[in-house]
Amino acid sequence: MKYLFILITLFSFGMLSCKKSSFLDDKTNGLSADAIFTDSVQTLNFLNKIYLDAGYSFGPSRFSSAGGSGNTELATDNTEGNNNTAVWADSYVRGSIGPTNVLTNFATDKDFWNTPYKNIRRVNLLLSKLPDAPFAEITKKRIRGEIRFLRAYYYHYMVVAFGGIPIINDQVFDINDIINIPRNSFADCITYLTSELDAAAADLNGLVYKDLDYGRVTRGACLALKARVLLYAASPLFNGGATTTDANIVALVGYPSYNVNRWQQAADAANAVINLNQYALYVDNATRPGYGFYQVFLRRVNSEYIFAYNRPAQKEFEAYYLPPTRSGASIQKPTQSLVESFLMRDGKSIKESAAYNPNDPYVNRDPRLDNSIIYNGQTYMSNTGVKGQVFTYTSVGSTIPNNTSDAYTTSNRFTGYFARKMCDENLTNALSGNTERAWPLIRYAEILLNYAEAINEAGQPGLAYAPVIAIRARAGITSGSDNLYGLKPNMTTEQMREIIRNERRIELAFEDHRWNDIRRWKIAEKVLSGFNSVDVITRTGTSTYVHTIGSAPRILSFRNAMYLLPIPLSEIQKMPLMLQNPGY
Repeated sequence: MKYLFILITLFSFGMLSCKKSSFLDDKTNGLSADAIFTDSVQTLNFLNKIYLDAGYSFGPSRFSSAGGSGNTELATDNTEGNNNTAVWADSYVRGSIGPTNVLTNFATDKDFWNTPYKNIRRVNLLLSKLPDAPFAEITKKRIRGEIRFLRAYYYHYMVVAFGGIPIINDQVFDINDIINIPRNSFADCITYLTSELDAAAADLNGLVYKDLDYGRVTRGACLALKARVLLYAASPLFNGGATTTDANIVALVGYPSYNVNRWQQAADAANAVINLNQYALYVDNATRPGYGFYQVFLRRVNSEYIFAYNRPAQKEFEAYYLPPTRSGASIQKPTQSLVESFLMRDGKSIKESAAYNPNDPYVNRDPRLDNSIIYNGQTYMSNTGVKGQVFTYTSVGSTIPNNTSDAYTTSNRFTGYFARKMCDENLTNALSGNTERAWPLIRYAEILLNYAEAINEAGQPGLAYAPVIAIRARAGITSGSDNLYGLKPNMTTEQMREIIRNERRIELAFEDHRWNDIRRWKIAEKVLSGFNSVDVITRTGTSTYVHTIGSAPRILSFRNAMYLLPIPLSEIQKMPLMLQNPGY
């Protein structure tokens, strides 16, 4: 199999490694700008370096440099980690994030501020040199489209985390420059991002990549990111939902007033991606129900990935997610509330479906549950290469740490579940072999859900049925006699809203969406209060289990200020014109 371009260039990056004095300083070791940008190979290497950080937010070990692992999923009601306050997500949910530690005490490289700006500067530097670079004009146009997308991509992560941030346009600052830039308004940021993505899409129109170039930014990726940006902008947190009335700040953290038309704009943007007819859900319900949902994460090339971070052959998720008996680190252990959010096979919730049996809670469930979460008694590959059951009950014989009954009560790190989504079910971390994989940074299922949410909030819930049904049908949900896949007919906007939000939670679990979703919907104060729920399972016979809902040890102390992250104090001190977010 051919390696994809992101991987091909990794060995070239040594000559371009950076010694960074600040986020605006990107000196290269041993090569001058003239040496890089007058050489076509070196220029492409520099471009590919901008791609290299594209998965920084998604990566399952994003915060590992701080003494733990995980990404923003740990800062939600979906997962629990190892109760380690050195991990950014644990400190976030405890309410201890502030301007002085939002970056420096946690994950100093894969953070929320420096990594995006570092790559934004790289884009600006390449844009400034591109007119004189040794390429044909058609190639320059393609490169310009790619990097303008990437610049918007890095910016969008900052805007959803901080609100309005300084937009530096095409400017390239020198290390000796004195910089004092105010924040742009939230509205200005959204206008900038959407206009940049439109321009990038125009530059990339008609391009189809193959062979070594497969995986580069496409026109579809530009339109898909635009749809996401507009969905976020239309959401309650940003669409007139500011947590402050301070006139100096309110326009920085969102639109000052609500406008329902923003939902329609988001719906139109998502529909533009759908109407490209270039993407489709990866469906296989013949092998087994929901097999397409399982397989899509194990294929670099598939019909569903719009923008992906290609990986070499490896077994990284098997190492991070699987239980100790499968030689995994079992980070980001799913919560009971996430498990309960998965539907029944008939498309109804566990509260509504007559098929749900609380004494045998995993039968007749949405196939995505089996393909996302390891639960008590589930059959899974062992380290000997033979499939066997995984037991998660809290007594001798279970697969919890140390295999002892006090593993839950003493270590306080167990939820009753392990993550398995994106894992190859034929591998463990101890077995030889690897799997093909790309991280789904933007996939078509998200676009369908984006459209469903936006068109519903625009006041047309009837148009949200089709994309939700498509998602459920691919998942392996049964159609029912009415072909509504468990949906009720003639739902109101409010009823459909709850369906779509739950559908996002289970379809996109562990894919770096939940943290943004609970904040933009302004439900974080509700779901990050008290403690996450866990399943305490006790074996009372050889195959009889009692399930008791318990609480995880990590207290959740969300404050309204935390809907946005604080601007790092170091940046405020360098640039006094930049105002701090409310509550900090």
